[in-house]
Amino acid sequence: MGQSVGPVQEEDGLKPDFAERGRLLFAGICEFFWASSAAGNLPSESVQEFAFAGRSNVGKSSLLNALTGRKALARTSHTPGRTQQLNFFAIGGMPGEEKLRIVDMPGYGYAAVSKEKISGWTKLMHEYLRGRSTLARVYVLIDGRHGLKESDHEMMNLLDKSAQSYQVILTKKDEVKKSEVESRIAETLAGLQKHPAAHPEVIFTSSETGDGIAELRAAIAQQVGEKGL
Repeated sequence: MGQSVGPVQEEDGLKPDFAERGRLLFAGICEFFWASSAAGNLPSESVQEFAFAGRSNVGKSSLLNALTGRKALARTSHTPGRTQQLNFFAIGGMPGEEKLRIVDMPGYGYAAVSKEKISGWTKLMHEYLRGRSTLARVYVLIDGRHGLKESDHEMMNLLDKSAQSYQVILTKKDEVKKSEVESRIAETLAGLQKHPAAHPEVIFTSSETGDGIAELRAAIAQQVGEKGL
């Protein structure tokens, strides 16, 4: 099972079955339908969106594939920096009928990309984060082997300034020694003290074993329920 730390919300004294709701949300149609390289070319704001951000080598594409139960929904590559635009995926129905959207954001912290491209990606992400009314939450992926890096803090600073709800997801749990899991979670939570806008819970995941994927689906399902979708 994945590990998370934080409060559990309840309705009328009963814990909602968000795990089952999350499973059902991602059991249906999952389709790529839009790519945006500029803020002026975004799809209509019709349903709630959940964006995923992270360093270029954090395993974001693998996590999105595991989350949706697809082998190749998001393109995986051994070359960091391949995602160079905002990629939108319709979840739970065809575009126009979907229940929610997943947004794959460009990876950050990849030094081999030109400064011009980095500047363009940063501007695109900044405009999207500040101006998207349907953006329900951003999930910031952190490599569980290494913990928070300076580029991660920079991303969270951007989210803080954008007044955007976000939560940290640790990746690659299968590559972390079991004896180090608890300390990595504790270190991450300590680092989040610098970011009061961050959700006070982290989820440790593994795209290889599926660890934590059900918890992440449940977290999204809870957000969908809170937004009344």
